[in-house]
Amino acid sequence: MGELGYPTTTDEMEQRFSKINSNALYNTQVAEIDGAIVGMIGMMLGFHYEKNENYVRIVALVVDSKYRKQGIGEMLMLKAEEWAKEQGANRIVLNSGNRSERNDAHKFYTNRGFERKATGFYKLLGR
Repeated sequence: MGELGYPTTTDEMEQRFSKINSNALYNTQVAEIDGAIVGMIGMMLGFHYEKNENYVRIVALVVDSKYRKQGIGEMLMLKAEEWAKEQGANRIVLNSGNRSERNDAHKFYTNRGFERKATGFYKLLGR
């Protein structure tokens, strides 16, 4: 997650992944080189209120900066498409921040057929 700009401790990631991994609507795929994880994609199956089709949302995609531009991200995206089809989904969606450091990621997505379609809104809830 640090490669995505979200510093995370091992304990925090273990807690998060424990919840994610226990939910059948989520799927996580990793890329390994010589036993080390160099990339991952996390996705979830979603359902529409307004239509019958299912979709898969990519909620995390990261490749270690030392291993980028070697086809790892492409392989992970193909795994996402494969899982989406297995789930009966007819589309894959994702959000990506509008920060300048995300420009390469945006190009990666558009080169793979993704279209810029939406504007996102976020609201923090008080506790």
